Amino acid sequence: MRIIPAIDIIEGKCVRLSKGDYATKKIYNEDPLEVAKQFEDAGLQYLHLVDLDGAKAKHIVNWKVLEKLATKTHLKIDFGGGIKSDEDLKVAFESGAKQITGGSIAVKEPVKFTSWIMAYGAEKIILGADAMDSKIAVSGWQEESDLEIESFIEDYVTKGIEYVISTDISKDGMLEGSSFDLYESILKKLPELKLIASGGVSSIDDLVKLKEQGLEGAIVGKAIYENRISLKELGELTSP
Repeated sequence: MRIIPAIDIIEGKCVRLSKGDYATKKIYNEDPLEVAKQFEDAGLQYLHLVDLDGAKAKHIVNWKVLEKLATKTHLKIDFGGGIKSDEDLKVAFESGAKQITGGSIAVKEPVKFTSWIMAYGAEKIILGADAMDSKIAVSGWQEESDLEIESFIEDYVTKGIEYVISTDISKDGMLEGSSFDLYESILKKLPELKLIASGGVSSIDDLVKLKEQGLEGAIVGKAIYENRISLKELGELTSP
């Protein structure tokens, strides 16, 4: 299982939110590059970078941060937040993203999102399936839809999607454990899916359990910043 540390960006700074609420913003570092280099030094190879300004503005904002991290580290970056147009997508890839995550766009403009899967391939496009009470949420989690998460994912699997990042918003930033039941249910229905857990990871035990469940990856954010999990532990878990 891939361990994917997270950096969320507001105004160029490394922050974390709780349950996606911008009012809960806590700044952990003024310099995201410093944080990314710490991840790399610990032996981690991946990074989940989220443009929270972009998610709110509905277009890419912090592409310069992406560019800096992509050029000054060897981390393989998946980037999301505010990617709504062909131009946003182009900017993200040209700025160094290895993969992009589309959430709101996949709900609101399925034809466009499906065209991205066709144009760039399933290796490059990740479906962001973020849910509250098993219903898909969009626009930086500011809106809830009527879409059931499992049928939403299943529909995109038929359109070629392979990678899915799924966040249970009620767990995000709460350090109360991951959504094991949700992931078990999704993988039972779609066993071939490359499912990436996000939100709620609070300990190494959570990561071990997710690995046992068959998750392809797990995103870790607040647990790192609040010193619940050390980078040394994550590095050891990543090592073969």
